[in-house]
Amino acid sequence: MRRERFEPLRRRLADQRGALALSALGLASGVVAGLVTVAFRATIETAQRYIAPSGFDALAQDARLALPFIGALLAIAVMGWLGRGRLRTGVVHVLERLSYNEAQLPLRNAALQFLGGALVLSCGMALGREGPSVHLGAASGSQLGQWFRIPHNSLRTLVGCGVAAAIAASFNTPLAGVAFALEVVLMEFTVGSLTPVVLAAVSGATVGRLFYGSSTVFLVPPISLGSLWELPYILVVGIALGAMAAAFILMIRELARATRRYPWWLKALGAAVLIGGCGVAVPEVMGIGYDTVNLALLGRYALGTLAMVAVVKLLATGVGIAAGLPGGLIGPTLVMGAMAGGVFGHLGLGFAPMDTSEVGLYAMLGMGAMMGATLQAPLAALLALLELTGDPNIILPGMLVVVSASLTAKELFACESVFAVQMREFGLDHSNDPVAQKLRGIGVTAVMSAAVRAAAPRLPAAAAASLLENTPTWIVVDGDDGSVLLPAADLARHLEAEPGAVVNLLEIPARRRALAAIRSEATLQAGLDLLAQTGAEALYVEAAGAPGTNAILGVLTREQIEAAYRYVPVASPASG
Repeated sequence: MRRERFEPLRRRLADQRGALALSALGLASGVVAGLVTVAFRATIETAQRYIAPSGFDALAQDARLALPFIGALLAIAVMGWLGRGRLRTGVVHVLERLSYNEAQLPLRNAALQFLGGALVLSCGMALGREGPSVHLGAASGSQLGQWFRIPHNSLRTLVGCGVAAAIAASFNTPLAGVAFALEVVLMEFTVGSLTPVVLAAVSGATVGRLFYGSSTVFLVPPISLGSLWELPYILVVGIALGAMAAAFILMIRELARATRRYPWWLKALGAAVLIGGCGVAVPEVMGIGYDTVNLALLGRYALGTLAMVAVVKLLATGVGIAAGLPGGLIGPTLVMGAMAGGVFGHLGLGFAPMDTSEVGLYAMLGMGAMMGATLQAPLAALLALLELTGDPNIILPGMLVVVSASLTAKELFACESVFAVQMREFGLDHSNDPVAQKLRGIGVTAVMSAAVRAAAPRLPAAAAASLLENTPTWIVVDGDDGSVLLPAADLARHLEAEPGAVVNLLEIPARRRALAAIRSEATLQAGLDLLAQTGAEALYVEAAGAPGTNAILGVLTREQIEAAYRYVPVASPASG
């Protein structure tokens, strides 16, 4: 089937009228993202069964020291072979492509993420698989949309669909996947994006359950709050976890700044040596760490062990992320949070004058608090708590601990989300500007004027007169020095005033505008950016797959773009 047959659908998607089609694409992208996420997880688990069949903590000290270094060497080799200087991977790469590249995620970077992430995680790096899964899911949605050449405003939604499906397939938490996609990645909650993202999360979770069953990743014991008198203590726990999240974010920022001048391969090897040393001292920090979280939730660790794992995991993960290793930090924040929460659970049991909840409850609350504060995504963290426990009783203490942790990191320590901090270190920005958000949600074909004709600069008067048939608004003239835009009314006035044998459209009296070309998939935000970059006064919209003035779909002016986000009040009828 030729992709050109989908042109009517693209027009509907450009102005957000193709909800049913976008929902179907969201469902399909969720299946693809779920399969890719499952394949990524299976690759890591299969490799680890050969490398460390009894877990990394059962390996000899020299093996724990060497494995991260070997993983870094292999990742460097893959980056050099496949990367060719394109080293951006993970959630930050997804945010960058959304903000600066119209949600077009390259297949090469996704392959780089799959191979590089699988290598470093299989060798025990203290990083997580959810960040790479988010990248792979987002790339799945983006590639599907690019194949159909759908408008980029809808392509953004498919990226969010892939993200939601990846989180849902990883944790069996579809609600948390939806919240993460909307709260962290797309940074918008609209009806148009919610429906396809929800469907993608459902399909992604279904794929995950087909391969791994319906149980959650963590072994969650029965959860119950011992007494309402614990709430003030839980508030203190939230503040402490918020401070810990701030320390984690600031450490990543300062390490990235301090090592900016060094080549990536050297930073990766240095980080691998430090992570290996941490693994020798505290074996529990190696690997993804979900087995460690399960033991903490079951209350199997002593106070000292919990504190040691929390601190060393924070150090090892922070170094790995700052060095740019192709792993994630979402999972490690859960590990750190569970360990730190377990510490406060032990303290509560030891010093409280009344019966307090089990250590497992505080470990679970710590997971939500650390995730919410580090990502500045309290809703996603709360929904993750609810889905992981399956117990609505967790919501009351969870709301308190997650919100207090997020506020502490943001207000007391002036920390943005860890992804925003990383982007700023690259000189990038992923802001939630309302105007930009509005313009990114509308395709150029939804606003352009289709009443346009194309013409050569010189043509007979009869041919010039024929251009005015069907009363076009604009005429695009393809000159030697570039295309210009001519109002059709100016040509009509010239033909009436000065009839002649030949008309030169570049010389007749008219208000001509410099033109630049833009693809039909682009958004209004891309159009506004292109006007600023080129100095053009208007844009002509090219049909997908057919560049040039021979395939003009319409014309877009700055005034049309500005009218798309400006509020024009409607005059009320005069009262009688």
